Amino acid sequence: MTVVLDPSAQSAPIQGVLDPISCDARDFGAYARNGGWAFALMVARSVRPGGQSADETPKVSAKEFAELAGCSPERVMRYYKAWDRAADEGLVPHFEVLVPGQDIELPDAEAWQTYYVSRSSATSERGSAITEAAAAEGIRPTKALEVAENPTALRAAILADPSTAQAARAALLDRVKEDPALQAELARDIARTDELKKAVATETRAADRIGYVRQIAEKGQIRTPAGQTLDAPAELRSEAERHLSFLDELEEGEDTGEWATEAYDTMKNLVVETVEADPELRVQERRTKFYSSLQKATKVFEELTFDDADDIYEDDMVQRLEELQQAIGSCITALRSAAPRP
Repeated sequence: MTVVLDPSAQSAPIQGVLDPISCDARDFGAYARNGGWAFALMVARSVRPGGQSADETPKVSAKEFAELAGCSPERVMRYYKAWDRAADEGLVPHFEVLVPGQDIELPDAEAWQTYYVSRSSATSERGSAITEAAAAEGIRPTKALEVAENPTALRAAILADPSTAQAARAALLDRVKEDPALQAELARDIARTDELKKAVATETRAADRIGYVRQIAEKGQIRTPAGQTLDAPAELRSEAERHLSFLDELEEGEDTGEWATEAYDTMKNLVVETVEADPELRVQERRTKFYSSLQKATKVFEELTFDDADDIYEDDMVQRLEELQQAIGSCITALRSAAPRP
């Protein structure tokens, strides 16, 4: 079907070229310059706007125009709505001022995709959300809508292409921050997948070790094996800062596990050396460790109940308790002998 933008376009053929070819070339040139605006103008100047009756204007309805064009009314209305949106922003004239056959200067083709949506799904609430998100990302809504309408194709691209998988991962991470339902679903998926559970455990361990080094480097505090929190010596803090700087410079996606372990082990050894090098600190460390073990043992023993001793009695139980009693007695004796003399 030949598209005629101006009735006069059929006259004065290009010298040496047949008239139908001249019309096609001119129509092609108009579309190349203006894109969909050329077709939207045909709709805007030929289809009567809502609220006007056939008696008020020579224009026809969208249905009648579609029948003449041999396409669906929905397709006509997509061009109609694109023009309407552009008119609301002052980019093109409103329907009411246009008459059939009228030509005007059209916007550049690049602006067309901002107003035209080729898919009917874009009119839904879901489609509107996708369109807004696409605009925020600086891409054409039609591209995002096409992907959303074909999740199987998206799955295939993610499975086959690492860069697509990375983009999908980044998008999920952005979405999961504000989507509690998705958070729960992903957590369940991880808990039910052995490979993911192991990967999460590995990354968690690496993160904890980096956190240990960061605590020393940024807060200047160390935690001893017995659980004491102390101010870190300057040289130890400087070493932590060196390791942390290296860890922070690792590229995204690079495995941090090995480097985190090396930094963690180095700092743990330095903390032990720091404690052992200070006699007073060494004694305090032993005292703290002893108290910690004593509290744990006391709590465990207090949780034991003997209300049903008749049912649970075993010779081995009595023997173990007697041995424990002897150990406690020896401990008490040692502590009393070490007590300061009055």
